[in-house]
Amino acid sequence: MTHMEHNQDKNLDYGRFDFVSKVGLFGGISAALVLISFFYLAVRGITYGIDFVGGTELQVKFATTVNIDQVRTLAEKQGLNNVHIQGFGDQSEYIIRFQTEAGKTDKETNDRQNVMVAKLKNALNTELASSQPEIRRVDSVGPQVGAELKRNGFLAVFYCLLVILIYVSLRFDYKYSPGAVVCLFHDAIITLGIFVLVGKEVNVPILAAILTLIGYSLNDTIVVFDRIRETEHTFRDRGMAFVINRAINDMFERTIITSGTVFVSALCLYFFAGGTVADIAFAICVGIIFGTYSSIYVAAPLILMMEKFNSLRKTA
Repeated sequence: MTHMEHNQDKNLDYGRFDFVSKVGLFGGISAALVLISFFYLAVRGITYGIDFVGGTELQVKFATTVNIDQVRTLAEKQGLNNVHIQGFGDQSEYIIRFQTEAGKTDKETNDRQNVMVAKLKNALNTELASSQPEIRRVDSVGPQVGAELKRNGFLAVFYCLLVILIYVSLRFDYKYSPGAVVCLFHDAIITLGIFVLVGKEVNVPILAAILTLIGYSLNDTIVVFDRIRETEHTFRDRGMAFVINRAINDMFERTIITSGTVFVSALCLYFFAGGTVADIAFAICVGIIFGTYSSIYVAAPLILMMEKFNSLRKTA
């Protein structure tokens, strides 16, 4: 057998791509991205929607095209706090979000919200009467309710990660659990960081999208873990690095097809849906990219680390 034939047989045995040899490099990149995301969120802060901070959301549709700057100028002239305008593509429908100063009681806060909504409606019907504004819905959330929603939302993410840690420990082995949870945390924090970086608000639908990403990423990671465990039984004498590389190569085509299909679907929603649906689709697109990446280059290094730790513990 020639040297070239030997290398070809070795590559066929080991897998088409050598993922494991790059885990140190990409593991370092992942750690850097997580730290940068943490630092950015701590300095910049998260822009919360009215779901979490309280406020009012008014959806208006015009019969003719109205520039977003016209709507913003009109809303700001009414003395509204933290005005945010979101369009729906054709410049004829907008969502106007604003906060109202909290009163001493819930009734006072609601009264102030009602006054500001009435004032905004009157301004729309007066100054933009030629465009025939139609108020489609008005939603208001009190500051106390918003604070409770925010607390419960982040607790849901924490409990989700805790339950997943317990599930993976029981379903597989303790050496797999840290990789699964760190993958999910990695995907969630980087997605949130990018979401805030592009200037989008975090609200209940976005938190639901992040929880969806956690479930999707976990499914992808579990499939890879299951293949690693099957390969480990077949190649007991080849070492964990070989097993992981062989398993990832076996699942690589399936992972790309599945993730690519979901990514394209979410991308279409992002470009053609608009509004809150587009924000959710954006979060899903970012999350799928990092979720697929983390199943290979975050989970694998942690399995190797846990395997080495277990070996050191046995020899100690």
